[in-house]
Amino acid sequence: MILFLVSFLAGALTIASPCILPVVPFVFSWAGQPLLRGILPMLFGMLASFAAVATLSAVGGGWAVEANGAGRAAAIALMALFGWTLLSPRAAAVLSRPLVAAGNRLSDRAGVAGSLLLGVATGLLWTPCAGPILGLVLTGAALHGASLQTTLLLAAYAAGAATSLALAVLAGGRLLAAMKRSLGIGERLRQGLGIAVLAGVSVIALGLDTGLLARLSYAGTAGVEQLLIDRFAPAPASSGTSGELETSGTGLVLADARRVYRSSLPVEGILPSLDGATDWLNSKPLTTEELLGKVVLIDFWTYSCINCIRTLPYLRAWAEKYRDQGVVVVGVHAPEFAFEKRIGNVQKALRDFAITYPVAVDNDFRIWRAFGNSYWPAFYIADATGRIRHHQFGEGGYEQTERVIQVLLAEAAGGRAAGGRVSDGGLVNPAGQGAQAPADLGEVRSGETYVGYRQAANFASPERDGIDRPQDYTVGALRLNRWGLSGNWTVGPEQARLNWAGGAIVYRFRARDLHLILGPTRDGRPVRFQVMIDGMAPGPDHGTDTDAEGYGTVSETRLYQLVRQAGAVRERTFEVRFLDPGVDAYAFTFG
Repeated sequence: MILFLVSFLAGALTIASPCILPVVPFVFSWAGQPLLRGILPMLFGMLASFAAVATLSAVGGGWAVEANGAGRAAAIALMALFGWTLLSPRAAAVLSRPLVAAGNRLSDRAGVAGSLLLGVATGLLWTPCAGPILGLVLTGAALHGASLQTTLLLAAYAAGAATSLALAVLAGGRLLAAMKRSLGIGERLRQGLGIAVLAGVSVIALGLDTGLLARLSYAGTAGVEQLLIDRFAPAPASSGTSGELETSGTGLVLADARRVYRSSLPVEGILPSLDGATDWLNSKPLTTEELLGKVVLIDFWTYSCINCIRTLPYLRAWAEKYRDQGVVVVGVHAPEFAFEKRIGNVQKALRDFAITYPVAVDNDFRIWRAFGNSYWPAFYIADATGRIRHHQFGEGGYEQTERVIQVLLAEAAGGRAAGGRVSDGGLVNPAGQGAQAPADLGEVRSGETYVGYRQAANFASPERDGIDRPQDYTVGALRLNRWGLSGNWTVGPEQARLNWAGGAIVYRFRARDLHLILGPTRDGRPVRFQVMIDGMAPGPDHGTDTDAEGYGTVSETRLYQLVRQAGAVRERTFEVRFLDPGVDAYAFTFG
């Protein structure tokens, strides 16, 4: 009985909500009519049609939605006719006689049948604000099917609204009658009601009753409804430690109304098509239609990007942790350098990084452009309905990103995590190794630096005319973040190629880690090198791709970690000298 009372009170609150406004003109057009033959039949028709349609829409599937859509269209036409006859009976005479007669019968309130018919039409048009209480009722109907109790609860909700509207109509009727007597403006009032009815029809036909007005309404009454739930809803029978939602004898969700919710995350757009991929790895080609019903994380990355590499431990952990709960991680590999377009290189990178989730190869940047993306890495997270709800540009923001995943999973499951268990809110904490370890951003004073002339900066060698042809270079003293070449190199738009053995690259830097993207000779022969820091072997400061003496080998085109300072980070001079010719050097990155 308490639930019926709470539903009734929640319905009564709708008169204070903006979303009821389109219905008000239809109801107030009955002001001044007899209570038993005019007002009550109209309100009863409104109550009955709303309760019936709401029950069917919650449990009946798509056919019920389509049927209600047809009913709404017919009701809009009927109400438009009614409003037109109120506004101008003379103009209405232009219509055919049967329609005019029907319209005039409705406008003259000829008996109980006309009032009831208008009430049914009003109920078809009324989309009440989906506050917490109505949300509980409809959720229970969807989860447990149609039942007499569910229909009666919906009827109680509608009865509350009808009661508050009836009181307003009775008061409004007295006001209208007084205005007619004192001002003699009965025809003007009739025309004003006709304008209001047509305005309400326009609002409903344009969908504003379910859009802007519904959003305003939720803010207006949800707090009061939540207080009613907190005050009157029965306490859960169990401790709730299982994570299952408690239900009443009517099959309605009661344990905690806050678990059945819509997140406050904004809608940033619709998930674009993934059709532009030139290849798919670890998966057959995926479509956005196939991904509906899943929470989808799209990761734009490229395999030699250090910022992308440092995100991979989190992406792998999320893909593993949430796979069975309805999360799909999709990597979109968008190459920065020409060598990253080679499918064999990307396949090897997936093996090296232990990536098992689907990866779309976006060599033509069609997916990149569809998203309007501009960053490596970039995360876009879409909900189960295919709407983008969150993005993250650049590395970091891992806690917030995972919280978004959890929220969207809960939202997709009606407040419950998959399997009926509420998420414990725990967060992954992967331990990245080597280049995948988090950067020491507090100590980084050096930034990404390209070697090819297209994007090169801070080049300190005095020789500057060796573009696309062999040139001997020298390096003098360097200040912080300046670099240079020594030996014979050919500098191209993306990279510099060493022509003779013994050439070197020198960089004055400050950061814990120094990485350099390198490639072997054109025919794939490896290139040996040695790293020196401040003119000495690196010892404990060597990177994962060198030993303590600084020796290493370029065997494939990728990012190499050449320095990781083990002690206090300070400004250092780095030098890598190549013992064989033919190496390609692309870009420095730091961490």
